[in-house]
Parts: sequence; C-alpha cells; structure tokens
Amino acid sequence: MPSSRALAAAALLAALALTACDDGPPSATVGNPAPTTALPRVDSPYPTYVALGDSYTAAPGVPQTEQETGCLRSNGNYASQVANQLKSAFVDVSCSGASTVSLVGAQHSADHVYPPQFAALSADTSLVTLGIGGNDLELFQTMVGTCGQLGLSDPDGSPCRDYMKDAGRKKDLLVERIDKIRGRITAALKGIHDRAPQARVMLVGYPQPLPGKGTCRILPLAKGDYPYVRDLVVRLNDAMRAAAKKAKADFIDVLKASRGHDICAGQDAWVNGVNTDLMRALAFHPFAEEQQAVADLIMKKLDLDH
Repeated sequence: MPSSRALAAAALLAALALTACDDGPPSATVGNPAPTTALPRVDSPYPTYVALGDSYTAAPGVPQTEQETGCLRSNGNYASQVANQLKSAFVDVSCSGASTVSLVGAQHSADHVYPPQFAALSADTSLVTLGIGGNDLELFQTMVGTCGQLGLSDPDGSPCRDYMKDAGRKKDLLVERIDKIRGRITAALKGIHDRAPQARVMLVGYPQPLPGKGTCRILPLAKGDYPYVRDLVVRLNDAMRAAAKKAKADFIDVLKASRGHDICAGQDAWVNGVNTDLMRALAFHPFAEEQQAVADLIMKKLDLDH
C-alpha cells in the first residue's frame, strides 16, 4: 500500500495538473470565457472593476464555483466580494491555470480555448486587480509537486533544495525562475496601464502555505525542504512587490496577513491540504476565509484614499 506521503504527493500533482495548463491541443474549441459580471452602479467610487488572475483569484471550490467553462471561478472569491462592496460594474475573467501568458494570449484547457484576459480591459476601467505568477515557468508545480516527489526518496533530507542547486548551476533553478517571473509581472502590470490608463491597479500576492517551523503530514515534502519551499514563496512575493513598485501599482501583501494560517494550521488554515473538498476548496487552494481576508486587505488599501 502506498505511504501517506506518496498519496499526498500524487494528489498534489493531480490538483496542479488540473489548474496549470497553458498549452492545449490544436483541436480545442474556442469558447466564451463566461466572465462573472455585475451591473454598474453610478454611486461607486470605482464604477468599473476588472479582476484578472489564476486559481488563487478564481478560488475553485469556494461556493459557488462555476463548472461549465473549466475556469472553476467562484462567485464568492475576493474579487466578487470587493465588487459587491464597491457596487462596481464587474467583470471577472480569472481562470484556474492562468499565467502571465494567459493575459495577452489564449489559455488552453482540455476542451476550451479562452481569450486573453486583457480583452476585458478598456479605457473606461477604473479598478483592476491581478493575481498571477505562480503558474509561470511551472513554478508552483515544480516547487511543490516535483519537490514532493523527490521527498519520497529522502524524507528526512532536503532533496529538492539539493537538486535545484546541483548540476553546476550558478544559481538555484527556482530562484532563477522567480527572477524571470518578476519581469513578466512587471510587463503585465505595464500592459494593464496601457489598456486601462485611468484605472487603479492592484497586484495581489500569495499566502504562505507552509508553517513557520515544523512539518505536517498533509504537506508531501521532505523535512529539510520545508524551509526551502517556504523561502521560495517569500521570494515570489518579494518579486511581486518589486514588480508592483516598478510598474506603479499597489501591492496587496497577503503573505504577511497569512502568518499562522498555513496548510498545517488546522481550523485556522487559509489554504486547503491534500484532500479536495468540492464545497470548500480544491486541494492546495485557498478557502473562503483566505478570500475574505484578501477582500478586506484590498478594501483597506482602497480606503486610504477615501
């Protein structure tokens, strides 16, 4: 019988495969992305709001989640909550599996091709939130999925960290990828400014899925790789903060707010563990509590000017 660690690693890879698919078959059918929309309200401080992003914005599993298009977008995600509070006309084109490439080019799934998310932007857009980067260059897949697989052979060591720094590399492979992702996000933010020049633009960071110390059974990593993967999440958020600063966008620091709410935090967890709960969250994706916290952070940032 497979070990619990092996089962957790397999479940993680399955979840990541579901939500990280930038390339699809040539025969895929071009379809309407079916964005979530809301009617305009003239009394809103931000009359038109567009939400862009990946599964940490779409929030698959947070009730209610659409199933038909494959984006697994929840109407209870942080973007929907912000739109409701602002009384904005709202378009949500976030999609599970999206990367920065999906902003300017088609995103492919098994049976759909989604138009570029930037198609939702216009000169009239007054607020844009973007949550992106983890799927670029297969970062999340590698740093958790691949690291989980490597941990099966050396559960007490740090096989992933050793592997990523091996082969005569001058720099850690995943650190190099994060450096490249910073440039991609900077370019994406500038692209938003170009297409929606009147909009306030906010880049939403990622929560910390790993505990500050110790390990837990629902995270399929070797003991020595816990601090390594945790540091990669910090590096990614630092890269996002730097990109936001360079592109003159606000940065929403979800990482700081998520301290003590990692996967191992039990009832206080903001991110799901290995078991998908169709009424709460996809495996290794945010719960409703995290989405509420992100919405609160965005509203707090917006309130600074009002």
